[in-house]
Amino acid sequence: MKAVRPPLLALMALVLSAAAPLARAQGAPATARTAAPQTSPQREVSMDQAVRLAQRRFRARVVRAETETQGDRTIYVLRMLDGAGRVFAVRVDAASGAIL
Repeated sequence: MKAVRPPLLALMALVLSAAAPLARAQGAPATARTAAPQTSPQREVSMDQAVRLAQRRFRARVVRAETETQGDRTIYVLRMLDGAGRVFAVRVDAASGAIL
């Protein structure tokens, strides 16, 4: 088990170091969301609410967040890092807050 820890720590460090410059360039903390354009006033779930929802549900930290549009539908794509060092993506419907 000890041989597994250094690669996981290296992966976590790589993910966090890659996210930090992007967030700093936008003037936001590394764990904050990427600013989303406010083109759709009918949104019922904000990016902040989606991040909090996903972090609670998956017990992981959001390291990157983006807004994606599919037709007239807005989706938040959240890149997450769990306690074991695994990185995965979660998609949240901006209108309903449903995890897709």
